[in-house]
Amino acid sequence: MLKTTVYLPEELEVRLDAEAAATGVSKAELIRRGITMLLDSSPRPRTARTLPVFDSGRPLTAEAMDDVLYEHIKERAARR
Repeated sequence: MLKTTVYLPEELEVRLDAEAAATGVSKAELIRRGITMLLDSSPRPRTARTLPVFDSGRPLTAEAMDDVLYEHIKERAARR
């Protein structure tokens, strides 16, 4: 898991503390559940965009493919 800092209004923090105490579920778990519910109900499509297909005419090693993908991502990021 990755650690993220979230700033909450005092009222929400009090409610979160009360829910955690009442249910015996950690605040972190309650926050994760809330984020999951929000994202699961989002109208945005969940499918990831497909990665580009590269055809160099010769098979690439995994390391070489990583290098090609890295360069492609770096070029796209530079255009933004």
